[in-house]
Amino acid sequence: MNKTALCAAILAIYAFSTPALADELSDLKAEIAAQRQAAAAQQARLDALEQKLNGVQQQQAAAQAAPAMAPAGASGVGFTQGEGLSYVTATGSVSLYGLIDVSYVHANHANAKDAQFSGPRVAWFSGNRWGITGKRLMGDSDLNVIFRLESEYESQTGNMDTAGTLFNRDAWVGLESKDLGKLTLGRQNSLARDPAASAIYGDPYGPAAPSLEEGGYTNNNNFKQLIFYAGTATGTRIDNGVVWKKAFDNGLVAGAQYQFGGIAGDFSNGTTETFSLAYKGGAFNIAGFATAAKVAGLADRSVSVGGNYQIGTVRLNAGLFHYTGEQGALGGRTDKAYTVSAKWAPAGKLDYELGYQDMKANNAAVNGSGNVLNAFANASTAKATATGSRSTLYASAFYHFDKITEVYIAADHLKLQDGYKVAATNGAKDQTQLAIGLRTRF
Repeated sequence: MNKTALCAAILAIYAFSTPALADELSDLKAEIAAQRQAAAAQQARLDALEQKLNGVQQQQAAAQAAPAMAPAGASGVGFTQGEGLSYVTATGSVSLYGLIDVSYVHANHANAKDAQFSGPRVAWFSGNRWGITGKRLMGDSDLNVIFRLESEYESQTGNMDTAGTLFNRDAWVGLESKDLGKLTLGRQNSLARDPAASAIYGDPYGPAAPSLEEGGYTNNNNFKQLIFYAGTATGTRIDNGVVWKKAFDNGLVAGAQYQFGGIAGDFSNGTTETFSLAYKGGAFNIAGFATAAKVAGLADRSVSVGGNYQIGTVRLNAGLFHYTGEQGALGGRTDKAYTVSAKWAPAGKLDYELGYQDMKANNAAVNGSGNVLNAFANASTAKATATGSRSTLYASAFYHFDKITEVYIAADHLKLQDGYKVAATNGAKDQTQLAIGLRTRF
């Protein structure tokens, strides 16, 4: 075969084989592309599974670090230890919450024979309580309807703190927004005892900064008594009350309270009017109030000013109180009182408190046993008066397991002078008490 014929044969073979090779090449390319797409999809699936695994692991770690279950999404039911069980929606919430404080007390002069007492008593620092609170957003504004129902009980017996009154602490409804402030209607704290007023300096256990929340002093001990100067015609809480509080951008917190008397034909009897003003200054806070009440037709008035100052880990508190009360034929009563206290909260789980208060009463009405009546008490049937003073030195230490639970030890020494008598000392001129306790929230 000559060269020309050989070349022609090769060209013929190539011409017939080229379409087959081209088809095979296209198939290979298509298969490679398909495998690459499958690999990419598989990798995306693996990445998604890894992200899901990481999310589950993070949730488990968070659950172990803090015993809380937050509501999922925009709505749901969640339990946060120390803050209660809540049902939350995009426009509101309802929460069930509570607190238990148990105190064991040792005291001298526990009866007329000067016997000593050791055992459980009404909680020293916090009234035992359970309650329901909630809010609901109204339309497209920031206006919320708010409410609270709160009941107090005695931990040592389970009895109601106020017999026959289920929601003796709170039973109110109201409105709240940034522009309006907080307006509440019903049974609630006296404005004068709240953090918008004297709660920031009445003792070292309350909040340092003025706010719109409710609050007060310690619950049941010989250094609680200043709270009665922050009272009303119905004690340290008001029935038939209207309270307005507002926090302004410049640090001022203002409040006003009116308690309806509810007596037909005598609109002023049983009423209380209070005005408060506070300044939230960070390390330095100041507050004060003025109250006028009509109790059994007699006028009672109280004014107070005080504040606190934070120096490093130490908070210093001080306040002055002045009270006057009409007592019919017994003449007028005038009280002057002051308090100083400190709280030291170094880094760690312990904090320490120390305080002193002095109350001087001039021509104060006494009951049938000769014990001085509290400020704003009904003095219309009293037959005698007394002049004297009571002072109390107290101290405490708290060990906080966490933000929910703590144990404490506390002591106080009460001293009475001149004609000042109180039922707790059973005729003695002094009393010393020691308490240990456990408090937790749910």
